[in-house]
Amino acid sequence: MKNDLILRVVAKLLMPYILLFALYVQFHGDFGPGGGFQAGVIIAATMLFYGLIYGLPAVQKVMPEPLVESMMAVGVLVYGGVGVAGLLLGGNYLDYFVLSHDTVHGQERGIFWVEVGVAITVSGVMMKIFYMFAARRKGEFS
Repeated sequence: MKNDLILRVVAKLLMPYILLFALYVQFHGDFGPGGGFQAGVIIAATMLFYGLIYGLPAVQKVMPEPLVESMMAVGVLVYGGVGVAGLLLGGNYLDYFVLSHDTVHGQERGIFWVEVGVAITVSGVMMKIFYMFAARRKGEFS
């Protein structure tokens, strides 16, 4: 698609809005449909869109493979860290009530960070799957 100028320009125009929508889904997931999983998939789909139009080397410059692999671990650590924070503050694992002086704020804070961890992990896993399939040569795994 290197010769398709219209597609390349439209992609560059659309990508910021797609990422903005992913942030909307992430931050409003506790009030309506959406959340970390959906936001992570939308973020990864934006990078896949970029990779399909500009090629695998271009998207690997934006999101190098070590970064993608780190995202998978960091997201799980954020999720688990919220649970451990609840334990350290005297509650149960993933008990959000103890994360703030007010139980409502603790619930909001805990859910937010759990959803951030899920979004990071999901987008990292989706990108890693894309990298593995895109780098595969014909007949290599058959």
